[in-house]
Amino acid sequence: MSSSVSPLAPKSVPDMPVIAGIRLATAEAGIRYKNRTDVLLAVMDKGTAVAGVFTKSKCPSAPVEWCRAKLKGGKARALVVNSGNANAFTGKTGRASTALTAKIAAKAVGCSESEIFLASTGVIGEPLDATKFDGVLGRLAEAAEPGDYLNAAKAIMTTDTFPKVATATVKLGKARVTINGMAKGAGMIAPDMATMLSFVFTDAPIAPAALQALLKAGVEDTFNAVTIDGDTSTSDTLLAFATGAAAEHGAPKISRASDPRLKAFVKAFNQVLANLSEQVARDGEGARKLVEITVEGAKTKASARKIAMSIANSPLVKTAIAGEDANWGRVVMAVGKAGEPADRDRLSISFNGIRVARSGARDPDYDEAQVSEAMKAPEIAIKVSLGLGKGRDRVLTCDLTKEYVAINGDYRS
Repeated sequence: MSSSVSPLAPKSVPDMPVIAGIRLATAEAGIRYKNRTDVLLAVMDKGTAVAGVFTKSKCPSAPVEWCRAKLKGGKARALVVNSGNANAFTGKTGRASTALTAKIAAKAVGCSESEIFLASTGVIGEPLDATKFDGVLGRLAEAAEPGDYLNAAKAIMTTDTFPKVATATVKLGKARVTINGMAKGAGMIAPDMATMLSFVFTDAPIAPAALQALLKAGVEDTFNAVTIDGDTSTSDTLLAFATGAAAEHGAPKISRASDPRLKAFVKAFNQVLANLSEQVARDGEGARKLVEITVEGAKTKASARKIAMSIANSPLVKTAIAGEDANWGRVVMAVGKAGEPADRDRLSISFNGIRVARSGARDPDYDEAQVSEAMKAPEIAIKVSLGLGKGRDRVLTCDLTKEYVAINGDYRS
């Protein structure tokens, strides 16, 4: 966790409402860090539905494997998250650690181990000493209270410079329901399902299958449209929990994601995911600029996504932005290498609304001084027009600075 906050951090933190059926507590378990919280326990009421999406990495962490197996039950009573150690690439020891953590948590909460969900973030390859949770989780279960999402978000941070939380309230039937979310992530981010770690809670009465469908659809244009460095983590986990408590106040029980009564809820749910994923981009390791890349005129949306990601993950593009250089040649390079349909002579590029290239050549009205001034802004918008079709997509990234190298050069030190 950095001592200096990213200059791109949100200027304010939202008040996070209490959600009926959710209690939170944090503690210092001494996993790796000193003098800071590093474990979060979220306790849920009986009957809470759970859904999840996870990394597509072929080298997933032990907690990811645990959650995948338990997700089939559709119910959750507790979530345990630790920072400092990812419990990834830890073999049988890692699997034993997850089993022991779940056993300790289940005893503390008073439920089945199959209703315990786990997530770990931090160094890969180091064994996780789960005995450090013994006693700690019991105290947390007793101390857990509604609210305090900000401190919960702080406990799961690693190289993050600020805690990431978001909230939304929306009407479902006759009731007002709340959606609260938190996330952590600043490096090793090119999600292939969600983000490093993110957790969303709601009191809406939504069945597990419907919640799963909403979550799977929701990540596509939010967390899956963000990249910091092109590296997908072994630990990517996004879990959603629905306590159903709002049913007592007139919210209808939802069994299908296609239920028309969910329209406003889905919009609010996706807004929370989008807010959290943007905060991840704003906290990219060493980042000084938030970069939005829009590709339009592609053959398909999928093609536009691949081209946008090619640009967003290019070290040459990202370092040019860090140097406040509108180097459209590097954007052209990234478009060309994406392997998607593109026509050099139809290509147009703009930086922060200023067109720098048109029809395959430098724009005749190009003004170096004007563009250089625009590149000093903390937020940079790159638009690429292909002129081939109606496909359009947008992704978020950040610049690549010397600080990124410094952070990752001594990450384990």
